[in-house]
Amino acid sequence: MKTRKLLVILSATALLSSCGLYNKYERPEVNTQGLVRDPLSDKDTLVAADTANFGNMPWKEVFTDPQLQQLIQQGLDHNTDLLNAALNVKMMQAQLMTAKLAFIPAISFSPSGTLSSWNNQTPSKIYSLPVQASWSIDLFGNLLSVKRSAQMQLLAMKDYQTMVKTNIISGIANVYYTLLMLDKQQQIVDEMVGLTEETWNVMKLQKELGRARSTSVQSAEASHYMVKAQAADLKRQIKETENALCLLLGQPGQKIERGNLESQSLPTTLSAGVPLQLLNNRADVHYAEMQLAACYHDVQTARSRFYPSITISGSGAFTNSGGMGIVNPGKWLLSAVGSLTQPIFMNGRLVAGLKVAKAQQEQAYNTWQNAILKAGNEVSNALVAYNTSAEKAELEAKQVALYTQTVADTRQLYTSSGASYLEVISAQSNLLNAQLSKVADEFYKMQAVVSLYSALGGGRD
Repeated sequence: MKTRKLLVILSATALLSSCGLYNKYERPEVNTQGLVRDPLSDKDTLVAADTANFGNMPWKEVFTDPQLQQLIQQGLDHNTDLLNAALNVKMMQAQLMTAKLAFIPAISFSPSGTLSSWNNQTPSKIYSLPVQASWSIDLFGNLLSVKRSAQMQLLAMKDYQTMVKTNIISGIANVYYTLLMLDKQQQIVDEMVGLTEETWNVMKLQKELGRARSTSVQSAEASHYMVKAQAADLKRQIKETENALCLLLGQPGQKIERGNLESQSLPTTLSAGVPLQLLNNRADVHYAEMQLAACYHDVQTARSRFYPSITISGSGAFTNSGGMGIVNPGKWLLSAVGSLTQPIFMNGRLVAGLKVAKAQQEQAYNTWQNAILKAGNEVSNALVAYNTSAEKAELEAKQVALYTQTVADTRQLYTSSGASYLEVISAQSNLLNAQLSKVADEFYKMQAVVSLYSALGGGRD
């Protein structure tokens, strides 16, 4: 008889395992071939031989500017989004604890007392001190799948916290470098304001000597005002950028103490790592996978609802109620009940719940796949941006050198009647544009480093 019962239990366990009620989540197959494009090779696929992923570097080793480090640390301490992300983790930890405690009995204590009197007689006193306990036996994996789903949700929420942290670090760094770029551009424009004013004065002198027309003086004056307008616009941009940075830091808008563009030192050897590292490092990719894992266990939960639920309940009460069949008051009353509920017809709710859970699992899978493609796309774009900006900055440095010489030559020729005033003004305008473009591309190169660091899942302490 015992052997038969054992066989029945083993058969039931095997049947449930085959239905997937107790299976753990396993990562689906994913093809990472060609995930990241090589910005330099014609083969169009990045081949990384080393495993020293740039995204594994602590953020203080990437962003070495002391003032920037101080700002990043302030943002990590006070940013509202990051504080809320930490609270989300705490909420998920509480939900996971609830899922774990579901395996142990629920116990309640509900004492009661009654005073009753009939026809002004001495009142009778009845009291009861009951303790009830209820225990759901997880024979069909319902509680287990709920707990596993909560575990995956907790991991996903920790990934979300890392995502927010990475975004804060990269966001503060980008805005900081934007300020440095604007400072340098303002310096260039201020110098050009002085140069155009000097040119204007030269042309006024030439007009007084009868060597130039009034149109040349007017053009030089207009060029001077145009450059001053650019200086005013840069001041506005600097103020707005400082306000944006203060918002990331969780403080009111104010002046930001900072270094200069020339003193910045960022890594120049950038390794994207192998694609598998990219999947493991990117918090948003891992977040999407943990959401997929949670949905996988939600499907198991939906399946388990088709099976019986078994509950064992017990109660014990210390009472003096004679109406409960107790002859001697002040005795214990004990009871135990076992119940089994097998769903038969639930108005289609169980079937619909399973279909919804499966559809949500498919959605989570699609989201995860898209997160992988997005990660590879962002790494590719950052590498292209870095190499392109570096190449442009080198070419623009040559342009600046040529235009600087052109400005000097045309000014000298103008005073000796060898060049027109338009050539002088055009040379100054070309020089200004080349200088501003060079600074912008130096910034874009720095921004590409920040973007690559973020795209590779950077943000570690």
